[in-house]
Amino acid sequence: MNPVSITNTTMLKKDNFKFGALLGFVAPILSLVIYYYAKFRLFSVKDFLGFIASNTNQVTAISVPCLVLNIALFTYYVNTRLDKTAKGIFAVTLLYAIAALVLKFVL
Repeated sequence: MNPVSITNTTMLKKDNFKFGALLGFVAPILSLVIYYYAKFRLFSVKDFLGFIASNTNQVTAISVPCLVLNIALFTYYVNTRLDKTAKGIFAVTLLYAIAALVLKFVL
């Protein structure tokens, strides 16, 4: 068996709050990058961020797809009974959701 594949699968089966928080932080950013390239690739990042700032209703429309990956990760870690990792993902997901609401009403 390839040692690299053993390491990768073992790493994702860690039951650690900090690891879950890291996953919960990185997944929405990855989703945002994918969303940007799927929907706004013709615009610069500056134009994209300006669009979000000028259209506050888009904050919710963009944050929901970005948090979907966290929901999938959370479900996976709950079902595999890696509860500490799931708690880390959940905590960061709550922070992202609160930040999105604050941005929506402040911008």
